[in-house]
Amino acid sequence: MKGSKMKADAMQNDNKLTSKGAVVAKRAKKVAKDPNKPKRLASAFFVFMEFRKQYKEEHPDNKSVFIVSKAGGEKWKSMTEAEKALYVQKVEKRKNEYNKKMQAYNLKLIITQQ
Repeated sequence: MKGSKMKADAMQNDNKLTSKGAVVAKRAKKVAKDPNKPKRLASAFFVFMEFRKQYKEEHPDNKSVFIVSKAGGEKWKSMTEAEKALYVQKVEKRKNEYNKKMQAYNLKLIITQQ
């Protein structure tokens, strides 16, 4: 009973607000995502997080995503810039591939819109 009464009160309050001229915020409709669009790039840290496989091999009993992520973050912070450079290079390589895919995707969009 209590829950339905609270819901009714909330609806009355909404009606009062709209009748007084208050603007009620409407949710924006989601734009449908194009399944053909290339996925965005991962940062160097997320490329580094392939470390999860290694961590799980070393700690097979651990099932917590939180602990694995925390260990990855701590290891990333402790790494030097030279050690991180390997992952930055991987991202640069992937960035070039991504740019090529995006150019091809944009050309397809232009052609189909004409």
